[in-house]
Amino acid sequence: MKIQPLGDRVVVKPLEPESKTNGGIVLPDTVKEKPQEGEVIAVGKGKVLDSGAIQALEVKAGDRVLYGKYSGSEITTKDGQELLIMREEDILAVMK
Repeated sequence: MKIQPLGDRVVVKPLEPESKTNGGIVLPDTVKEKPQEGEVIAVGKGKVLDSGAIQALEVKAGDRVLYGKYSGSEITTKDGQELLIMREEDILAVMK
């Protein structure tokens, strides 16, 4: 399924949460935290400014990003894939 976000929104695929600690302890699903890192799948055209011009987004498809813990709206595709749709301003950083 192809999703094209509108305006300054981006579609992010969250990365799987760690299932093991650095010390080797296996974590059950009930204590795993929501991931705050993901990969940008698609981006909108950009933010419309007051002048009517469109400001392009700083992120692009394929970027690994960090975002706020409760950012965006969760959706599930027909394929069963869980994605987030959020505004670019909810993205905290791009990982290089």
